[in-house]
Amino acid sequence: MIAAGEAPLSVSPLGEADQGPPPGTGCGQRGRAGSFLACVRDVSALRWHPDDVRDRARGAFLGLALGDALGATVEFMTPGEIAAAHGVHREIVGGGWLRLRRGRVTDDTEMSLCLARSIAAAGGLDLRDVAERFAAWLRGGPADVGNTVRRGIRRYMHDGTLEAPPAVGDAGNGAVMRMLPVALATLADRERLAREAVAQGHLTHHHPLSDAACVHLGELLHLACLGGSRGRLRRHSDAFAVQVPAFRFDPYRGLATGYVVDTLQTVLHHFHRSDGFESCLVAVVNQGGDADTTGAIAGALAGAYYGSEALPARWLRRLEAPVREEVEALATGLVAASPLLQGGEGWV
Repeated sequence: MIAAGEAPLSVSPLGEADQGPPPGTGCGQRGRAGSFLACVRDVSALRWHPDDVRDRARGAFLGLALGDALGATVEFMTPGEIAAAHGVHREIVGGGWLRLRRGRVTDDTEMSLCLARSIAAAGGLDLRDVAERFAAWLRGGPADVGNTVRRGIRRYMHDGTLEAPPAVGDAGNGAVMRMLPVALATLADRERLAREAVAQGHLTHHHPLSDAACVHLGELLHLACLGGSRGRLRRHSDAFAVQVPAFRFDPYRGLATGYVVDTLQTVLHHFHRSDGFESCLVAVVNQGGDADTTGAIAGALAGAYYGSEALPARWLRRLEAPVREEVEALATGLVAASPLLQGGEGWV
């Protein structure tokens, strides 16, 4: 809901902006159960074009997969180890501790695909269907799966519950890494984004910091897909960091662990100071740590901001073709069914 005295942010299909697309900015507001709900302070209209939104959505989902595949090679390495082994790691070559084929993705993309397939098939977020798809994925023996994710899926398989109990140990990045499909499916509906971001997260992660990270990333993805400028996305993140000080990313602490705070700080620091898709992802994954996840999240955000044409062609050629084709199709379908392109009211 919008805080008292605030006007809603409107979005309207007016075409391209004069000096690059003008976005909105926002702040954080603590909601029930510690979840993070956005409030919009900038009442300027966002101007967007359907073809541009679709392109940015494709860029976001492809960017997620590219960042995942790029980062997996150096996951769990330190920056010094990466420098010694690769110089600057900037190519999709596979390998890493998982010994992946070149161009293969990990759980970040695979769980995002499970969620996207479910939303597309069900016409919206059906938590039981999502949980069943996660369970089938886990039974299939994925190359990698986080401990909290595994525990949450196994809980569902054992007792059928769709929400993990609140837990101090649930502040990992496994919920935020798969947020993109929810963001695309809820374009222009801020309240639905917040509600569904938290709901999908609670399947495996029930912690206020995970909730906050999921919703803030979703808001940034909305703004980026709608053509938000760099300055306004930065103001949105700055306001978020004031409201939830744990996520302050300036000055940057240089940590890129699986702790959701470290993950989001790494993504926000490098996204907000980069000048292109490739430079953003290269900087993020060379921090090491949980590099497939920081790469996937940064790739989704940078892909939405810079658009699909900014994605390096050499990286796209190395991404496994079935994954590349499916994420493009799902991104287009999710946006087509979103409130934005179904004539919704906008961010009100």
